[in-house]
Amino acid sequence: MDDVTHTPAPTLKTKPKGRHPHKRLSAAFVRSAPPGRHCDGNGLYLYVQPSGARSWVQRLVIRGRRRDFGLGSVALVSLAEAREKARANRKLAREGGDPLAERRRARGVPSFAEATGRVLKQKQAGWRSKRHGKEWLSTLRRYAFPRIGDIAVSEVATADVLEILTPIWHSKKSTAQSVHQRMRSVFEWAVAMEYRTDNPCDRVRSVLGPQNRVVKHMKALPHREVGAAIRRVRTTDGMPVARLAFEFLVLTAARWGEVRWAEWSEIDLGERVWTVPARRMKAKREHRVPLCGRAVEILAEARKLGGEDSRLVFMRSNGRPLIEQRLRQLIRKHGIAAVPHGFRSSFRDWAAEETDHPREVVEAALAHMVQNKVEAAYRRTDLFERRRRLMDDWAAYLAGRASTGA
Repeated sequence: MDDVTHTPAPTLKTKPKGRHPHKRLSAAFVRSAPPGRHCDGNGLYLYVQPSGARSWVQRLVIRGRRRDFGLGSVALVSLAEAREKARANRKLAREGGDPLAERRRARGVPSFAEATGRVLKQKQAGWRSKRHGKEWLSTLRRYAFPRIGDIAVSEVATADVLEILTPIWHSKKSTAQSVHQRMRSVFEWAVAMEYRTDNPCDRVRSVLGPQNRVVKHMKALPHREVGAAIRRVRTTDGMPVARLAFEFLVLTAARWGEVRWAEWSEIDLGERVWTVPARRMKAKREHRVPLCGRAVEILAEARKLGGEDSRLVFMRSNGRPLIEQRLRQLIRKHGIAAVPHGFRSSFRDWAAEETDHPREVVEAALAHMVQNKVEAAYRRTDLFERRRRLMDDWAAYLAGRASTGA
């Protein structure tokens, strides 16, 4: 005989009021119960869907939080088995345990290294570069895996995180920040998957202390020296395409990634416009760049070097794009104390100090987003014609000619 007390009324759909129910359901009622939730006791409910499908659900308070979780279909789990599971789960919860965590551990919790692989696979779809994924993984392989790579992601403690970060927290500040951020992402995934209830990275900063980071800006030339730097590079006997790319970078105040992957299909020489697609822009928005006369001349020279069938504007002899290291070598060779990205800063300083061009025009030329959300919602123009005058003035300044101002 099944451990049954009595059969409830067919209209019972929730936990009844009054005395705590105990073994309220019967095997016969389980087979014929109408749609709804029917309480048996110990937080055990029979859940009947409108389609007639029947399953067991238990409601428990686990570490202060009310949780509902399934115990299986009625077709696979009998009333007696459901009661036994419910009793064991309730006992574990009252002792401070977590039945859900225990069940996941029984199914097999991934190690930290395995969890990292799953998180990386999930994140990569939204990243612009495969290189970032490699850097993301290599950082954890070098610093985190030797300590916690083989440990179940549910068992890693704050002490483990501290042992990883302490040796590098002050000596390798940027690396330590990256390791901390990436480990935190893995543990956030583990929390979301309910492999654990906390993130051990959340409590380490107060123990490690402040890093007293000093902001280091990228090396940039004073704007008065940029024109002379261009003339020095023009006279070099190095790779011609690198020389052209360098000058084009400076004249357009673009980022190196935008110049490096520039395609002829993006160039409209008739209108003197270079349209950079959203996928290559930092802000993920299409950006139109007005081309000055010298920039158009550079493009004509690049076309002769690459040939009519080339896809990329600045291409090495083997058909591949230029690498940033090649440009850095060219700059260092001529004793120019700057990095490619620093010329955007030179342009920004020149516009502020030497011209009357409005700030919003200069910021638009650098493809900077409007920070104020209300202002961004109303500003629909990209100020293109005003930016054209700005870039023509920049080219004239670099050539040693007087600019026209705003």
